[in-house]
Amino acid sequence: MKQRLFFGLTALLALLLCSCHTPQVAYFADVRHGLTDTVQYKLDIRLRPEDKLSIVVKSMDPQLSELFNLSIATHRVGYAGSSSSTYSNQMSVYTIDSQGEIDFPVLGKLKVSGMKREEVAQLIKDRLVGQNLVKDPVVTVEYANLGFNVMGEVNKPGRYHFERDHLTLLDALSMAGDLTIQGDRKEVMVIRENGDTRTVYKVNLMSSSDLLASPAYYLQQNDVVYVAPNDYRARQTTVNGNTVRSGSFWISLASLAISVVLLIKNL
Repeated sequence: MKQRLFFGLTALLALLLCSCHTPQVAYFADVRHGLTDTVQYKLDIRLRPEDKLSIVVKSMDPQLSELFNLSIATHRVGYAGSSSSTYSNQMSVYTIDSQGEIDFPVLGKLKVSGMKREEVAQLIKDRLVGQNLVKDPVVTVEYANLGFNVMGEVNKPGRYHFERDHLTLLDALSMAGDLTIQGDRKEVMVIRENGDTRTVYKVNLMSSSDLLASPAYYLQQNDVVYVAPNDYRARQTTVNGNTVRSGSFWISLASLAISVVLLIKNL
């Protein structure tokens, strides 16, 4: 009887020790040498109401081109991961109104919602040339406020700005200093709003194929990237950490089991 109880408690102890596993932290566990995969959703950034654009027109005649540029105003920019703000280089900024239009000098109202920024540049260039206003315009369109937010278990959470048109989820996480050791690689969410619609995508960073197949691989303006905590981190957020999921709970239980085993042996 004592022998069977002894082996039973020993097996219980082994099971308890095995339950305290180390979280997986490696990315792309399914990648093999020579593996070729394809991005399934290559989404372009399409302009929306409330987006801000910097538009500059230049030509061989500086005085003429200045007619089509807003008066230069200083633009206030907040840096990601910081509560303070500073002043950037000067730029002229257009805000897309609720009708999806901007009011451009001389040309008047231009519908730009739904366009890519190079399409906006081409539209303005065509209008200037077509109306014999400027013969050789060079139109530059840049994003003035387009950004995304990174939250959760990353080293530098905050709001970041788009550096190029096709910015990936991996780019965003790199800009935020990568995931912490407590971040769940299998549970990265991208929350995307488009008008009155909100869509949530879940991405498993341990699977390259899952990442490349996700519509969230390329980010859109105002996306929110959230990295959930892993089980170890979640256990640390309890009042005293001593729950059925906590390491201290299992250690205490294992200590009790050892004490019972020693007591039985001494009987």
